[in-house]
Amino acid sequence: MSQMAKKAAKKKSVVKKAVKQVVRKAAPKKVVARKVVAKKVAPKKVTSKKVAPKKTAPEKAAPKATATAVSGKYVYLFGRKTDGNGTMKALLGGKGANLAEMCRIGLPVPPGFTITTEVCTYYYAHGRSYPTTLKGQMQAGVAALEQQSGKKFGDLKNPLLVSVRSGARDSMPGMMDTILNLGLNGQTVEALSTKTGNPRFAWDCYRRFVQMYGDVVLGVQKRPDEDHDPFETVIHSLKHERYHHDIDDTKLTVDDLKEMVVRFKALVKERVGKQFPESPWDQLMGAVGAVFGSWMNDRANVYRRKYNIPTEWGTAVNVQAMVYGNTGDNSGSGVAFTRNPANGVREFYGEFLINAQGEDVVAGVRTPDPVALLKQVMPKAYGELDRIRLTLEKHFKDVQDFEFTIEDGVVYMLQTRNGKRTAMAALKFSMDMQKEKLIDWKTAVMRNPADQLEQLLAPVFDTADV
Repeated sequence: MSQMAKKAAKKKSVVKKAVKQVVRKAAPKKVVARKVVAKKVAPKKVTSKKVAPKKTAPEKAAPKATATAVSGKYVYLFGRKTDGNGTMKALLGGKGANLAEMCRIGLPVPPGFTITTEVCTYYYAHGRSYPTTLKGQMQAGVAALEQQSGKKFGDLKNPLLVSVRSGARDSMPGMMDTILNLGLNGQTVEALSTKTGNPRFAWDCYRRFVQMYGDVVLGVQKRPDEDHDPFETVIHSLKHERYHHDIDDTKLTVDDLKEMVVRFKALVKERVGKQFPESPWDQLMGAVGAVFGSWMNDRANVYRRKYNIPTEWGTAVNVQAMVYGNTGDNSGSGVAFTRNPANGVREFYGEFLINAQGEDVVAGVRTPDPVALLKQVMPKAYGELDRIRLTLEKHFKDVQDFEFTIEDGVVYMLQTRNGKRTAMAALKFSMDMQKEKLIDWKTAVMRNPADQLEQLLAPVFDTADV
C-alpha cells in the first residue's frame, strides 16, 4: 500500500507541475493576445469601423444575388455527363442530388436533368412565370437525353418518353406530384407500339399518362359530390361492361386500353373544356408547372408545418428518361430498404410487382410481393440489386430507401434517400454500423434522438409469435 501511495503522490505532483506549466504558458499568451488586439483596434478610427460593415458587405452580396437571378444555371444534367453531386441538396433537392451522386459512383441510373429549387423560388416570386433562359436550358437538357438514349422527344419512329418528378431538399414522400410516360400522343403511341413490337405495353403507357396528366396537371379530380376518382370510375365501368366484374389491370386487352384512352380524353374535355394536349413540349411545360405548383398544395403545406420545413426552400423538378417495368413478365418495379426499417435487421427488405410501373407499387391497386421472392423470379436482377444495396450503404453511410425498375431483366435505379425507421431499428442500425466501421461512435449516438428513446420502453410483439 505504501508503494501505491508513493506512486499516487508522484502522479499528483506530476499533474500539479503540468498544470502549473500550462497556466504559465497560457497566461502570457492571453495577455499578449489582449495587448495585440488592443493595439490593432486602437489605431482604427470608429468611423472606419462603421463604414466597413454597413456599406461594403451588402454591396458585395447584392451583385451575387443579381447574377444568380439573371444569368444563373438552372438545369443540371445527370447520366453520362453529371453536373451535380450529393452535397447540392439545397439547389438540386434531395432526389436530384442523390441521382447525381449515384451516377458518380457508377450505379445504373437513366439519364435526366434537374431544374433547380431557384426556379421554384422565382416561379412564386414572379407570378408563376419562369426565368427567360430556362426553356433554352431545358431544350439542351432534352437534347442530352436524346443523345444518350438514342431516342428523340416527339419522334414518330423511336420516341423518347420522360418522367417528371418533384424533389424537395428534405424528403416529403407522397406529398407532391409525379407524371410518367410524358411525350405520348396519338402518333407517338403508335410509334412506340411499332418500335417495341408490343402494342399492349404502348397503350398501357398511354392510358397511364392520360390519367396522371389529367389528374395532376389538368385538375380532373374527385368532386365533393363524388365518392370515387373519376378516372377510376371510368376504369370500373369499362371492366364491368366488358367482363361483368373487376379484373386485374394486366388482363386488359389492347382494345380495352384503346377504349380507355378515348374515354379518359372525353372525361378531360368534359371537365376542363379543352382537348388533351398533343404536343410533347406543351405536355412537358405543363408538367413542370404542376410540380412547382404542388409545392403549395394542401398536403405539402401540412407536411412542412409538421416537420418544420421552410416554405422558401422550394422544390426541384427532375426530368428523367423513362424505363419501363410494364413491358411483360421479365420486367417490374419496386421499393426497398438496405436493412429492415422496422426492427433493424441487416436484410434486403422491400416490395415489388411484376409487369408494373413504380406508381402501382405504392398505389395499392395490386398487392406487391416481398422483395425476397424476386430471388426466385429473377435471380440475376436480384443479385444486381443486392450488390447495389451494399454499395449504397458503403457510400452514403446510412440505411437507404430506394426505388428501382427492371426493364427486360436490366436493373435501373430511380432514386435513393436516407430511410425512415422506428426507434428500435435506429438503435440497431447505429450499433451495427459502428461495429461494421461504417460510422464512428459519435455519429451512432447522434442518430438516436432523445425524444425517440422512450419508444424503446414500450412493449412490442415478438416477431417469432406473429
